[in-house]
Amino acid sequence: MTSAEVAERVGRGEINDVPVRSSRSVGEIVRANVFTRFNAIIGVLFAIILVVGPIQDGLFGFVIVANTGIGIVQELRAKRTLDKLAVIGEAQPTVRRDGTASRIPTSEVVLDDVIELGPGDKVVVDGEVVETDGLEIDESLLTGEADPVVKKPGDAVMSGSFVVAGGGAFTATKVGRHAYAAQLADEASRFTLVHSELRTGISRILKYVTWMMIPTALGLILSHLLTLGLPGDAAIRRMVAGIVPMIPEGLVLLTSVAFAIGVIRLGRKQCLVQELPAIEGLARVDVVCLDKTGTLTEGGMDVCDLRVLNGTDVSAVDASAVDASAVGEQPSAEEPAAHDSPAHHSPPYDSSADEPYVQQVLGALGEADPRPNASLQAVIDAYPADGSWRCTQSLPFSSARKYSGASFNDPHGESSTWLLGAPDVLLPPTHPALAETDDLNAQGLRVLLLARATRELDDPEVARDVHPTALVVLEQRLRPDAPDTLRYFAEQRVHAKVISGDNAVSVGAVAGKLGLPGADAPVDARRLPQLATERDALAASLDEGTVFGRVTPQQKRDMVGALQARGHTVAMTGDGVNDVLALKDADIGVSMGSGSEATRAVAQIVLLNNSFATLPSVVAEGRRVIGNITRVATLFLTKTVYSVLLAILVACWQIPYPYLPRHLTLLSTLTIGVPAFFLALAPNKERARPHFVRRVMRYAVPSGLITGLAAFATYLLARAHYTGPGSLAAETSAATLTLFLTALWVLAIIARPYTWWRIALVLTMAMAFLVVLATPWLQTFFDLRLVGTTMPWTAVAIAVVASALLELTWRWVADRFPA
Repeated sequence: MTSAEVAERVGRGEINDVPVRSSRSVGEIVRANVFTRFNAIIGVLFAIILVVGPIQDGLFGFVIVANTGIGIVQELRAKRTLDKLAVIGEAQPTVRRDGTASRIPTSEVVLDDVIELGPGDKVVVDGEVVETDGLEIDESLLTGEADPVVKKPGDAVMSGSFVVAGGGAFTATKVGRHAYAAQLADEASRFTLVHSELRTGISRILKYVTWMMIPTALGLILSHLLTLGLPGDAAIRRMVAGIVPMIPEGLVLLTSVAFAIGVIRLGRKQCLVQELPAIEGLARVDVVCLDKTGTLTEGGMDVCDLRVLNGTDVSAVDASAVDASAVGEQPSAEEPAAHDSPAHHSPPYDSSADEPYVQQVLGALGEADPRPNASLQAVIDAYPADGSWRCTQSLPFSSARKYSGASFNDPHGESSTWLLGAPDVLLPPTHPALAETDDLNAQGLRVLLLARATRELDDPEVARDVHPTALVVLEQRLRPDAPDTLRYFAEQRVHAKVISGDNAVSVGAVAGKLGLPGADAPVDARRLPQLATERDALAASLDEGTVFGRVTPQQKRDMVGALQARGHTVAMTGDGVNDVLALKDADIGVSMGSGSEATRAVAQIVLLNNSFATLPSVVAEGRRVIGNITRVATLFLTKTVYSVLLAILVACWQIPYPYLPRHLTLLSTLTIGVPAFFLALAPNKERARPHFVRRVMRYAVPSGLITGLAAFATYLLARAHYTGPGSLAAETSAATLTLFLTALWVLAIIARPYTWWRIALVLTMAMAFLVVLATPWLQTFFDLRLVGTTMPWTAVAIAVVASALLELTWRWVADRFPA
């Protein structure tokens, strides 16, 4: 297409205008933070207080406004970080315009654009194939069909599918919201929801609190109006005071802020988290499946040796016997030996043992593939083509086949067909060349077999009866940071499983060099039980083994499913198209930034710096979020429990609620709000543990009961001690002192283990409360005035006893109900 034609289509709106988003839009962020269930409840209560007054009893409303603003600002910061990183990792298809091929953003593709495709490329719009070179497309993420589909000119391609082998080009026929993937919310690239125990646990807690609020509010208002005969405005203020502290509104805010700041921190390390709870998910992982190539090793390889074979004729081996032995059967007597067929006779050549000839063949194979993988690129670098061989047909590499090939006319006019791939796939199990291959694999080297085929390249059984010509020995580049990363996972009791399509012995040798335990017993995946019939046996094999080789893409997916069936939380790392299905099914998919577009689309986490060493940072960030939110959730729910308890006790005793909204706003700010913000963002290396709700409630319930009973006991004593006008204010002040001191001790327990800043945080909150008690205008503003000495010291004594009970209870709960 010409630039003028492109401009014409843009003017008509025929452009791929589906926005590529890495996060929620600004409008969604604002709505999610403003229009919440509890903001609505608190907004109504705030409006009521504005009517009945005074304004200091409505301070909780301003706190909610501030909290909501903080949440919006932090999520917008995280969104900016995500969007910047997403631009770096965004797919950029190659289109032909004005006679040249150029890469453009996905959103700039227009109708009728000719888009080129290569291995790992994602089909970004719907179209019709115009050129093919062994093009095979995986549509399993759209159709559920596992086998790749061979495409020919005129065939349709759907957005959301991806190329697994070969190359070609297609014309865009549907773009934007008319494309198949856009209409069906494209499974490959949609914003999938990672399961978040924090998110679901907090939602469950908030649901329970909502159920408790309505009857409590009714009980308080009726008690104060009908039984106690308080004026309407006073009854409403006391009712609001009883309801507001039941709402753990800051818990949702702090969870969002903690995730958002985690995204920002990881963004600085070039780690794109495509969904916030993915940070939590990786922290809960107990099995991480690693693809060797691109994860433990760097993408590039080098040819370190070329071993020309003696031209052993594989056709001398009965092919039917080989096939039968592979499945444990005996060949049929009626079947003729493979070498009796004229089709299997050795081709008339004598130069197969000539190293320069072999180098020419390797150079021609490299030249025949326009999109070589890492192995073939190493061959190309070592043996450049001289241009004298003419390719007549090519077969691109496929991870399912484990080999590639091409047919040539050489400079002498002879036609030949060659295959380059895995020796243990191209040769029968008894072939003598495999012994040499095994020795090389045991050294951690990668070995490819160059073999001459006796069949046509388009024959489905072209790999049978080949004549081995040479072994190409490749040296893989180990990632220098891989040993430390594997050691970190071992220390954190996260089991690393290396799952690779390469030879098992070779993979085991590489893993052994990196110090991975269990690498000395690699498993050939071709001998593993099948998921469809033996899921338990497969899962058991996976639990026992550490290194698995010759794994097909479908097997990778089956392995992830089998591990999940065993109760494991599984992360999968990878960078190639053969990893896509497993990445999609894993609890957390991690892709390298240099990986294919398809892998980046389905992964929840993309390591843009291609460094496997970034994973521990993600795990640590997730553990910081989980551990800290568990801490602050205990603070918030302790308040909810003692608020419910006080409301029930007040209704049963038929006495006024002891607090005004301003008192509980002050207490919540000093013992929960401000400290929780710092604690939620603090470093935390605790191992992530399951059962969030149970772990929080086992401490929050007893803490809330002890705190509420202590405050109520002081209130009852104060009611007996004080008489006359103004006695209710004095009673409230004494009860507030006990409640503050006991809640402060809960904070002191949760802040452990102590560091200088945690101690300073607790002491600062205590000093702030003393300032309120000692400053006349603050005393008036908050209606707090300690009268006499007997009752205030009694309040302190009750708080001391309650604090001792808290210490004993926490220790008993930790022993009796371990997480």
